[in-house]
Amino acid sequence: MKKIAIVFVLSLISAVTAFAQVDRSQLPASGPAPEIQIKDAETFSLPNGLKVFVVNNNKLPRVSFTLVLERDPILERNKAGLTGFVGDMMMGGTTNRTKDQLDEDIDFIGASIGASSTSMFASSLKKHQDKTLELMADILYNPVFPQEELDKLKKQTLTGLAQSKDNPNAISGRLSRAVLYGPNHPYGETESEATINNLEVADIKAYYQTYFKPNIAYLAIVGDMTKAEAEKVVNQYFGKWQQGNVPTFTYPMPERAAKQAVALVDRSSSVQSVINVTQPVEMKVGDPDYISSRLLNQILGGGSASRLFMNLREDKGYTYGAYSSIGADKLVATISANASVRTEVTDSAVYEFIYEIRNLVENGVTQEELDKAKAELSGSFGRSLEQPSTVANFALNIERFNLPKDYYATYLQKLNSYTVEDINATAKRLIDPDKFIITTVGNGSEIKEKLAQFGEVIEYDNMGQPAKKLEADASMTAEQVIENYLNAIGGKEKVLAIQTAKISMDANVMGTALSIAFVYDSQGGRYGQKTSVAGNVMQKTTLSEGSGSMEVQGQSIAMNAEQLAEAKLNSYLFPEAVYEKNGYTLTLDGLKDVDGTPAYKVIIAAPSGAKLTNYYAQDSGLKIKYENPASGDTFYSDYQEKEGVLLPMTWTIKSPMIPVPLEAKVTSMELNVPVTDEDIK
Repeated sequence: MKKIAIVFVLSLISAVTAFAQVDRSQLPASGPAPEIQIKDAETFSLPNGLKVFVVNNNKLPRVSFTLVLERDPILERNKAGLTGFVGDMMMGGTTNRTKDQLDEDIDFIGASIGASSTSMFASSLKKHQDKTLELMADILYNPVFPQEELDKLKKQTLTGLAQSKDNPNAISGRLSRAVLYGPNHPYGETESEATINNLEVADIKAYYQTYFKPNIAYLAIVGDMTKAEAEKVVNQYFGKWQQGNVPTFTYPMPERAAKQAVALVDRSSSVQSVINVTQPVEMKVGDPDYISSRLLNQILGGGSASRLFMNLREDKGYTYGAYSSIGADKLVATISANASVRTEVTDSAVYEFIYEIRNLVENGVTQEELDKAKAELSGSFGRSLEQPSTVANFALNIERFNLPKDYYATYLQKLNSYTVEDINATAKRLIDPDKFIITTVGNGSEIKEKLAQFGEVIEYDNMGQPAKKLEADASMTAEQVIENYLNAIGGKEKVLAIQTAKISMDANVMGTALSIAFVYDSQGGRYGQKTSVAGNVMQKTTLSEGSGSMEVQGQSIAMNAEQLAEAKLNSYLFPEAVYEKNGYTLTLDGLKDVDGTPAYKVIIAAPSGAKLTNYYAQDSGLKIKYENPASGDTFYSDYQEKEGVLLPMTWTIKSPMIPVPLEAKVTSMELNVPVTDEDIK
């Protein structure tokens, strides 16, 4: 024991001495980059052209099969959205199994099977591999593409499309693709209600019959399976797959903008702006600049210590995060830098994006930044090797992109060989700071003029199409728009004659029935609203005697000044009739396209500073939309006459708080009836 103690003390003294000799102010020098010993995937091919890659890993009794089709991108034109349906339609049943039977068989063995327009995937326990392959082959060979499945998918897609029209990030994505690639490029196409409704079962079948061919397919097998066993099961289940001629396509490389410009979607209910500074770039996996572009992007905006993140978040506080990407694609990729920022700092954020990009190109990177980027990417690469599927992906990439056989084995050596001069040269080759398109989705009335300093501002709609050129009456004023609205619904005198109202509405959100009730007492300044599910009150708003409260699932919250100001305005069934009386300021913000209807946009400001925005149809004068940055947008339609006044019987509510648009229809409406305090509550 004494000897052990002496050895322990000596070891401790040695460790302390060594610790004291280390200079903690300097990072330790990097050692030489190792050549990674990556076990090669075993390969073979079938006579029909199917190429197979096998990565044996018997640590777990599982096996997975990933089938990839290598086809050119397709212009879908008036059928845009078609490829998004193919996989789900294939999973809709086979000649041997209905959809329910197929789902039941998959669930019974605990397998996972899926399909898309360019792939299939199946995974299960080793003991169920034959049944899994039988099911996968049945889906591959015998899909029936049922009409009822297409009808269901189209309905779901149209619902999602309607929702995406009010999602700033979805709008930004469509806008960026539209301005970078245009409608005649596969990456610039946008699906719409019209193109989705154009789709027929015959279109899905034609795609399947054209592109699901083994001579353009790769099959990656990962798990508890040897090459010998793989050859046996692949021949058994995929050997009869018939090859065929698959069409190929070429497209011109999209050109960069002649000069910097701004593409704007005016979404006036936004309290943030979604910014994307972008331009196309030719970049494929394996290109000379591919690896150096990964390092370049890591420094610019690849993580939480990048230049963009440190500038826009840590220094300026404009956003929760600012990032960049340099893509890679066999057709065309993009260089992008993006963030969501507060409306009032939109132009400042754009300035910082452009500054950082230009500074990177003109002044280059530092050795410290490069060393850090190498360490981060090396670590990420190393961690990816922990997954057996990574080896399969490497094998697929080597085949698909015609890479050297040792491309990934020497990846870290190549990564660590780059110098500051190399990265700076890559930046100058890839990035043109004067030819970016700055796409922005936000409140146009607040940001449009400020964005003009960065180039011509071109407006688009929420589907990425150029905004319609609308011609407004040059003499039109906000006050005249309101007067036209009051006349359109019956006249100010009849409107003011309606002092109270009780309105009940029914709605349905994703199968859940809702009931919404409103109580108005314009003369008494009282207002009540509640939303119920199955008789249970989920949300309630009450305004009485100059104070208001909101209740959500039993939790009551007093309104702040801005909320109270809005609630007071909502206490009037026709607030337009009392704007002037209550000291509200009206501003006309031009003629806008509201889902195909030209409408005057009027911004209403309360004396308290609270604002709301209404849209009034140019032709009818009727109010068709109400915007609220907090609660979302409400669209009004189906106007019907009640006591000599036109009122909307359908309200479509799009809110960040609900996953899909909510369409509420009036079921009862009582006007000029007594209203008690209990009614308000």
